[in-house]
Amino acid sequence: MTKIEVLKEWYAQVWEQGNTEAIDQYFDPDTMAEGLIPEMQVGPDDFRDLVTAFRFILGEIRVELPKIIEDGDWLSAILHVHTSRADNGAPIEVSGQVMARFRDGKMVEAYNQFDFISFFEQLGQLPQDTLPVCMTGQRLNWA
Repeated sequence: MTKIEVLKEWYAQVWEQGNTEAIDQYFDPDTMAEGLIPEMQVGPDDFRDLVTAFRFILGEIRVELPKIIEDGDWLSAILHVHTSRADNGAPIEVSGQVMARFRDGKMVEAYNQFDFISFFEQLGQLPQDTLPVCMTGQRLNWA
């Protein structure tokens, strides 16, 4: 399987289908992904919890990889996630990026970026326009 196929299967099996048992097929046991949660690395067991938590609050998940760049052992991709809120079915669209190094058909190093502000705005957990409001210097007030 090529690196591109491995990455596509990772998103199809793990994120779209929720098959957390498949994590070990694509992710080396010693690999720690960075960037999803600030100041925290995420390993295979953490991904199991993360996928389960996301799938609890979301409807069906579809991941598109419109741009993929391969360079030696490295693969970089832009991703678009299409899903919905589990509570009311409202659509959610979020983008992100992943950069991963592969060895023996598995990811052994990964760096991620995901637009969590937009994601949590669409879930109703942050107010709309959170980023523009914060860029003015205003603080978000929690009621």
